Amino acid sequence: MQISLDKIKTVREQAGAGVMDAKKALEESGGDIEKALDVLRDKGMAAAVKKAGRKTEEGLIETYVHGGGRVGVMLEVNCETDFVARTSVFKDLCHNLAMQIAAMSPVYIDENDISDDEKRIPEEIALGSQPYIRDPGMSISDLILEVAGKLGENIKVKRFARFALGE
Repeated sequence: MQISLDKIKTVREQAGAGVMDAKKALEESGGDIEKALDVLRDKGMAAAVKKAGRKTEEGLIETYVHGGGRVGVMLEVNCETDFVARTSVFKDLCHNLAMQIAAMSPVYIDENDISDDEKRIPEEIALGSQPYIRDPGMSISDLILEVAGKLGENIKVKRFARFALGE
């Protein structure tokens, strides 16, 4: 099957993949761009899971203050190298995570941190289990895995604090 350069370019831009990866994904999906993006996303998540044991000692501290100054978030997100920490993809992830925390008020980073006597459901109080506010079909854990696959490094949310007036 002959894959057009326009399709390869489209997949590359949307997925952040290399030329050959985009071409292989398009060939695998019969030339369907959406299916090719799914193929790349699945491969990226699988690669990210393999990297999950690597040390994350670099990263960023992100701050976000919601309009009007009534809610603020401070968040530490770690990755493996300072090179990745300076990329726009990583910075965007950190910003989106801070906005998620401001909007959804999680208490814990993931389900493993929840105490046994907690009555609320993980999707309500664990950041990693929450549906992503910009794409409710995706969890925050899935978002982090997707970005980790795209960047080729392990990414972890280390800690966060949410401040709201009157709380």
